Amino acid sequence: MSQSRLRTAIDEGGFDPGAGTVAVMRPPPGYDIGALPRDSVQIVHSYYPDCAAWDAAGYPVTQEHTKVSAAIVVVPRAKALARSMIAAACQYADLVIVDGQKTDGVDSLFKQCRKVLGDLPAITKGHGRIFWFPATTDFQDWAAPPPEKGAHGYFTTAGVFSDGAIDRGSALLADALPSKLPGRMADLGAGWGYLAAPVLQRDGVAALDLIEAEALSLACARLNVSDPRAQFHWADATQFRPDAPYDGIVMNPPFHVSRTADPGLGRAFIQSASRMLTPNGKLWMVANKHLPYETTLSECFRNVDIIAGDAAFKVFHATKPQTKS
Repeated sequence: MSQSRLRTAIDEGGFDPGAGTVAVMRPPPGYDIGALPRDSVQIVHSYYPDCAAWDAAGYPVTQEHTKVSAAIVVVPRAKALARSMIAAACQYADLVIVDGQKTDGVDSLFKQCRKVLGDLPAITKGHGRIFWFPATTDFQDWAAPPPEKGAHGYFTTAGVFSDGAIDRGSALLADALPSKLPGRMADLGAGWGYLAAPVLQRDGVAALDLIEAEALSLACARLNVSDPRAQFHWADATQFRPDAPYDGIVMNPPFHVSRTADPGLGRAFIQSASRMLTPNGKLWMVANKHLPYETTLSECFRNVDIIAGDAAFKVFHATKPQTKS
């Protein structure tokens, strides 16, 4: 099996992470850190499923930055988040390592860093690049500001879904909700909380649980939703177990874990929703029109209807879940 870029950099590239703690920032499960001394590694992450995976593997996981000898920035898809991670690494580490795929923009980051710092050691391998440099104050302006209110009237921050505008699918779902909703509601994959207001404005709603895996998004949701009926849960919606079943669920499930669409993630949300609902529970869900969710919905619910849609999205209403576990 081909060596990872990190292992190649350590074995062949003259890269030395030093003797102290190495913070690995937002690594996906399976990211190769085997070349690092195990007791030196600290995982810095805010996405619940990945945090759980690294914790299960026996590594310390935190959302907080502390002073370390080296920080490895595993480049995410979001450009602003990647830049803010480099700024944070420069603040807390002596050595900054940037590792990512070309499809996630690592080459652009490399060019920007070289423009400021000059030539940098780098290794290109496996459709990606790894490069490193001593920490510097030159990237302080890359730091993401705290969550701030945008033109749409909501608090968002770098790295959250639909940070610059209201998602069109979510808006379509909100408009399709009936004037009255069940008492105990949940929003699976709640993001920064856009759906909370239209849900809480409906008659009959006594409680709403916002369940979101990305802590950056949930922090924004706490700013956007002040209604005391709302409760916030940092959790994987596909694994979450509520204290009591819900009467109704709304959701705009994600369908990417990378650049490749993965309908399996949406199917897992549907299965989870059916498990969380009461026998007479109801689901309202929006999805991209091309995603094949009808079969899974029919397997999990007795009644499934499309109640709204446009050229890009479809809104489902499903009732009476059939699967319980």
